[in-house]
Amino acid sequence: MTDVRLRHGRASLALGFFVQGVAFALLVTRIPGIQDRYGISDGVLPVFLAAVPILAGVGSVVTEKLVLRVRPGALLRGTQPVLLLALLGVGAGREVWQLALALAAFGLAMGALDASMNMLGVRLQRAYGRSIMIGFHAAYSLGGIAGASLAWVGVHIDLSLLVSYLPVVAVLVPAALVGGHWYKAAETVPPGPQDSGGEPVVAKPLVFKLLLPLCLVMAFAYIGDSTVSNWSAKYLHDVLGSSEELATVPYNAYMVTTLLGRSVGDLGVRRFGAVAVVRCGTLLAGLGFGVVAVAPGAWAGIAGFTLLGLGLCVIVPQTFAAAGRLFPDASDAAVARLNIFNYVGFLVGSPLVGALGDAWSYRGAMLVPMVMVLVTFVYTRSFEADPARYGGGHERSRTADVG
Repeated sequence: MTDVRLRHGRASLALGFFVQGVAFALLVTRIPGIQDRYGISDGVLPVFLAAVPILAGVGSVVTEKLVLRVRPGALLRGTQPVLLLALLGVGAGREVWQLALALAAFGLAMGALDASMNMLGVRLQRAYGRSIMIGFHAAYSLGGIAGASLAWVGVHIDLSLLVSYLPVVAVLVPAALVGGHWYKAAETVPPGPQDSGGEPVVAKPLVFKLLLPLCLVMAFAYIGDSTVSNWSAKYLHDVLGSSEELATVPYNAYMVTTLLGRSVGDLGVRRFGAVAVVRCGTLLAGLGFGVVAVAPGAWAGIAGFTLLGLGLCVIVPQTFAAAGRLFPDASDAAVARLNIFNYVGFLVGSPLVGALGDAWSYRGAMLVPMVMVLVTFVYTRSFEADPARYGGGHERSRTADVG
C-alpha cells in the first residue's frame, strides 16, 4: 500500500468521525426543541432518550456479524447517509411514531458507525505502526463542537428543526459519500498482523474474559462522560450557586479541553507509551471529579470539569487501540463488543448520579464516578503492547512513517 493511499485513508476516516460528531451533537443539543415539536412529556422523554443508546448497542452487535461478510469500510459508507437522513427525519416528522422510527434508525446507524469507524481506525494504526487513534477521536470532538455551535445558531435565530438540519445534511451526505471512497485504503489493511512473508501469524481467538477489563474501563469512562454532559450545568447552578448563563460554561470547557487533549494525545503515546498516557488521563479525571465534589464556588467547579476533559479524552480511544493489540487476529470483533460498553456507560451514568444526588447529595454523587474512573488504574496492564508488535513503551514503527 502506498503512503499516499494511507494518508487518504486516514483523512477520510477522520472525516467520518467528524460527521458522526456533528450529527450526534445536533440531535442531543436540540432535545428541548424535539420535545416541543412532538409534544413529548417529561415523563416519556427518558424512554426516547434511552432507546437511542440501546439500539446503538444492537447496531454494534449486528456490525460484528456483518463484517464477516461485508468490509467495515463498505458498511461505513452505506450507514453514514442513513444516520444523516435519520437526523433529518427527526426534524421533518410531526407524529410521535415518526419520531420513534427516525430515532430507531439513528440509534442503529450510530452503533454501526461507531463500531466500523473504530475497526478501521485500529487497522490503520496497525498499518502506520504508531499511535494515530486518538486523533480520530479528536475529529469526533471537533464535530461535536461544530454541531453544538450550529444548534446554538439555529436556536438563536429561531429556526425550526427541519430548517436547522436540512443544510447540514445537504452538505455532509455528499461529503461523506465522496470521502468514503478512500475507506478502501483502510479496508485493504489485514485485520490481523502479518509475518515478514506477508502471511498471517498464528491466530489468537477472541476471549471475552480477557477483553472484560477493557469493557469495564470503557463503561466507567462513559459514566464519567455522561455525568459531565447531563449534570454539569445543574450542579453548577443548584449546588455551586452560579447563574444560568455561567452554568453553560462547564460542558463547553469540557468539550474544548477534550479536543485539545486528543489533538496531542497521540504524541504522548508515541513518546511515553499507552500505559503512561492512560495512567495520566485517569489521574487527571479522578482529580477533576474530586475538585468538582469539594468546589467552594462556580469557578472551582469549572476548573474541575476542565480537568475531566483533559483526563477522560485519552481513555476511550486508547481502550479501542488496546483491544486491537490484545486480539490482533480478531480486532473487528473485539472493537464491536467493546463498543457496546460505550452505551452501557452512557445509560448508567446519568440516572446513577441523579438517584444518588436525590437520595444523598450531589457532591457525594460526584465521588462515585470518580471511584469508577480510578478503577482504570487496576487494569492498566491491559493497555500494554506485546513487545513483538508496535506500541511498546516507546513505539517501534513496522512501516514507513506516512504523516
